[in-house]
Amino acid sequence: MKKSITILVFNLITVFVFSQARDSIKKPSTKNPDPFINTVEQTLSAFYADVANQSNYDSIINALNYEQGDIPHFTDEEYCERLEKLNEMSPFQLDCTPAALSTIKFFAEKRRSFARVVLGRSALYFEMFEEKLAYYGLPIELKYLAVIESGLRPQVKSRAGALGLWQFMYSSGLYFGLKENSYIDERMDPELETDAACRYLKKLYDIYGDWNLALASYNAGPGNVNKAIRRSGGKKTYWEVRPFLPTETQGYVPNFIAAAYLLTYHAEHNIVPMEAKWNYAQLDTICLKSGLHMSTISKLTGWELEEIQALNPIYKTSYIPFTTPRQCISGPLLEIGKLVSLETELYQMEKSTFSPAPVVVPEVKEETISSKDSPKPEKIITNAVKPPPPVIVLIDHVVKRGEGLGIIAAKYGVTVSEIMTTNAMKSPSLFAGQKLKIPQIVTTTGEPISTEVVAPIKEKPVVTPPPTPKPKVKPKPVVPAKKYYNVKSGETGTKISQKNNLTQQQLSKLNPGVNLDKITVGQRLRVK
Repeated sequence: MKKSITILVFNLITVFVFSQARDSIKKPSTKNPDPFINTVEQTLSAFYADVANQSNYDSIINALNYEQGDIPHFTDEEYCERLEKLNEMSPFQLDCTPAALSTIKFFAEKRRSFARVVLGRSALYFEMFEEKLAYYGLPIELKYLAVIESGLRPQVKSRAGALGLWQFMYSSGLYFGLKENSYIDERMDPELETDAACRYLKKLYDIYGDWNLALASYNAGPGNVNKAIRRSGGKKTYWEVRPFLPTETQGYVPNFIAAAYLLTYHAEHNIVPMEAKWNYAQLDTICLKSGLHMSTISKLTGWELEEIQALNPIYKTSYIPFTTPRQCISGPLLEIGKLVSLETELYQMEKSTFSPAPVVVPEVKEETISSKDSPKPEKIITNAVKPPPPVIVLIDHVVKRGEGLGIIAAKYGVTVSEIMTTNAMKSPSLFAGQKLKIPQIVTTTGEPISTEVVAPIKEKPVVTPPPTPKPKVKPKPVVPAKKYYNVKSGETGTKISQKNNLTQQQLSKLNPGVNLDKITVGQRLRVK
């Protein structure tokens, strides 16, 4: 009975958080955020991270007894057997042709790092791709098309001007509803462009009735494919039409087959995925009530500006304009949760930073003197002294009614994160009369740092004799150095081995006598 109640509660929590993550957030409370919600968000974030790291590649590599850096080789028959297994579960013609075999071997031996990086990025995009493809009734294998188009980089632009994960040209983007202006390019929005790509691929398949020809027309355009069909004498399959296609398109389907093969059988080739920085299930969204600079978000919450930009590539600059419907930003659950709690302070800080009240500058009189030796008058700065070294002091601040952390941070020129850290605050909520310590930089005398410039004193140049040349020493041969890694908070043996392109077994061999299940923060592990 207790077990049933526990499962029911967990399911209700999961449904609640998912609904918050996928819907626009309505009228969030900026006061007294519920500690229960914070606990749920942190627990789910950790849960998704653990699930994302679970895979069978480690056990496969260990079973095959691979060492770090091993590059396995297989016979053509083994490659063909694996392709046949993929073919059984796919509507594509993943045929084991000489062109496909040659491309697979090239990527498996010469482009292993590319496979590692793409596998790491796939945690952020593949789940979303699969949702969209399933919605339009398209084959799941089409997710590999974005791999050969962009390497799963939403901001990559080709020499011809194609942009985004699916490489849409400007005119094609407009045709499928992807807009562009000075601040926004929807071709760089992963979800919007994926939706457009699904609609385009569905239309191409309806034209040709063959998925490989649909891929060829996605690359070369339907006009070039139609010409190739005519030149082939009216053939209807890609491999029959292939010799008459443009050179680049002749290699397009083999590249697609190689991507599908290698991302499926990467463990058999001793390829360890790069650690995923973000996972799609860990993201949340908030829609904005007005135009906003990303730097305001970063200053208020401590969320790194580079990460905000990376997770929101639709914006061409760091400014997010106000539109109807509203513009939204995506980010990790915890960061979006902070924004919801500090939403009022967010817009107040944006206004005070980028629309400040005019400052009246008093007139400054300059004293001048003339000298017989010096015909031109020269300026004198009175009381100009070299500023003493700065120190950090804590200033007391009593919270007034209606004040939030964002307002207080803007008043003192610090970030919300600095105030919360200084006062050991776990929640951004405040109450009238609460006393806070505010960090401020002053001189050792307690005065603000002077901004006056002291003219440099002219000194005679010091002449240093040139150093005596040292005899040339024949360099000793470089011996590969051992490499060590310090364990960070929240890291496990699995994460550390993945980050350093190792399996658990290989990491254990490098650290005999160390129990990788009981590592501690700061512990030093050998990784090479």
